[in-house]
Amino acid sequence: MTDTQAAAERIAQLRTELDTHNYRYYVLDEPSIPDAEYDRLFRELQALETEYPQLLTPDSPTQRVSGTPASAFGEVRHEIPMLSLGNAFEEQDLLDFDRRVREGLADLLPGGDLLGGGAEVEYSCEPKLDGLAVSLLYERGQLVRGATRGDGSSGEDITSNVRTIRNVPLKLHGEGWPEILEVRGEVFMSKAGFEALNAKAVETGGKTFANPRNAAAGGLRMKNTEEVKKRRLRMIAHGLGAREGFAPGSQWDAYQALEAWGLPVSPYTKRVETSAEVL
Repeated sequence: MTDTQAAAERIAQLRTELDTHNYRYYVLDEPSIPDAEYDRLFRELQALETEYPQLLTPDSPTQRVSGTPASAFGEVRHEIPMLSLGNAFEEQDLLDFDRRVREGLADLLPGGDLLGGGAEVEYSCEPKLDGLAVSLLYERGQLVRGATRGDGSSGEDITSNVRTIRNVPLKLHGEGWPEILEVRGEVFMSKAGFEALNAKAVETGGKTFANPRNAAAGGLRMKNTEEVKKRRLRMIAHGLGAREGFAPGSQWDAYQALEAWGLPVSPYTKRVETSAEVL
């Protein structure tokens, strides 16, 4: 075995280990090794990639943060518009929505059909996060683009900044991913991260933020990825956009697949069958 072959094998092993540790720490909240051991593995990978630059790939854990200023954000046209969510402020709003869904399905499907004549409806319920809507595009399992919602038809290319979000996989886990998968979700900042950011700003005489949403939204549009990293942003996936080779039967089924591929979904999601259970 040549030195390059041995390095390639070790690099692949280190990337797998680091990806697993990242997933357990940032998605499952179940750290599996001490920080010092993680840092040792990370530095070993960096050293090997420096010595063998031909083996460096965009999905390596070392490529999350470049530290170099990004150029002006380019425009991204959404193949499927990123629409805003509807609101229900009163109990009756929800009951009316439930009725329209069931009547609409009953009208579309013939009686005797699986869903016809009193359609069966399930709901997937989860908390609404107050952050910034984003789109992640994966091609053959690789993260190739991140974008903001913008006006719903077009947004800004924030790929370099999205790559700093530690619970967003640069390469999907497992197997069986579709050729194209656009995942939509919310980028946010935890209360603890927000308080730490403001405390640091006070300490250094910098600007404090009024709320976590402003801090998260501002972070995603910063020009320096090293500064974005300091915001300690997180993401939760809650929907799908363009896709090829992936047709889940329900929102719940979609979440099961996304979770298996290492994408963060809300741990508080529940599947229920009636509007009463939703309430």
